[in-house]
Amino acid sequence: MTVEGLPFKKISQGKVRENFDIGDELLIVATDRISAFDVIMPNGVPGKGILLTQISLWWFKFAAEIMPTHVVENHDQRVRELLKDRPELIERSMIVKKLKPMPIEAIARGYLAGSGWKEYKQTGKLFEFTLPAGMKESQKLPQPLFTPTTKAAEGHDMPITNEECAKLLGRDVFDQIKTASLKLYDMGSRKAAECGIILADTKFEFGTDNSGKIYLIDEVLTPDSSRYWPADKYEVGKSQPSYDKQYVRDWLETLDWNKKAPGPVLPDEVVKNTIKCYSEALSKLMG
Repeated sequence: MTVEGLPFKKISQGKVRENFDIGDELLIVATDRISAFDVIMPNGVPGKGILLTQISLWWFKFAAEIMPTHVVENHDQRVRELLKDRPELIERSMIVKKLKPMPIEAIARGYLAGSGWKEYKQTGKLFEFTLPAGMKESQKLPQPLFTPTTKAAEGHDMPITNEECAKLLGRDVFDQIKTASLKLYDMGSRKAAECGIILADTKFEFGTDNSGKIYLIDEVLTPDSSRYWPADKYEVGKSQPSYDKQYVRDWLETLDWNKKAPGPVLPDEVVKNTIKCYSEALSKLMG
């Protein structure tokens, strides 16, 4: 899959997505690239960009009931018209408003997992939050928590406290972002539960227009930005099977690799199982 040859100016390229200027709006095309530990792997996962885009668009419709999103009106029709000469890109593309991204990643956590579990083992806290003693890996938190990070152009995003985030964004904007993140997490976890999936944690991104109005941007509740577990296999006290790229991370952890570029080539088995994880998430969520 290639996005080369589009008649639009490419203005930026992320780990997964490529962004094009189409006048008053942006075209975002999700590639099949996959990253882990902030490193893009040499080979991608065929069809991943389509799955990510379709899951995001599905969730954006529900998110719009909570707050404005960057997705334009009449989205599906407009994408088909814009890319009529490149139909292979339609299902992996979004047309969105031009907005100024905020300099943080808004993370909502409902379970003790990943970097949060590592932090708890060392300090007894989930970053700045003191948790009950004796909690186990993958255990549900007493209540969902907002744990923002910086958004690094290069390298690793770093955790910051709620107070540091408020100073960075301004108190009023911070309050809106925190409230929206926890509401979106609650909405996502409830809908995922209806589909037999646990939403352990997730990352949101936000942007503003020229008037300062806040929008939900980027992707939302995808397997790339979220930790999804099959509810019927959930068991406290261990790492969970997942519908996200944790499978890739777990394989990488078995290697003698310093987590710096270049990353190792993913074997066929890892690629196939990753496709399976993402496909099952889409199938369960969207039917």
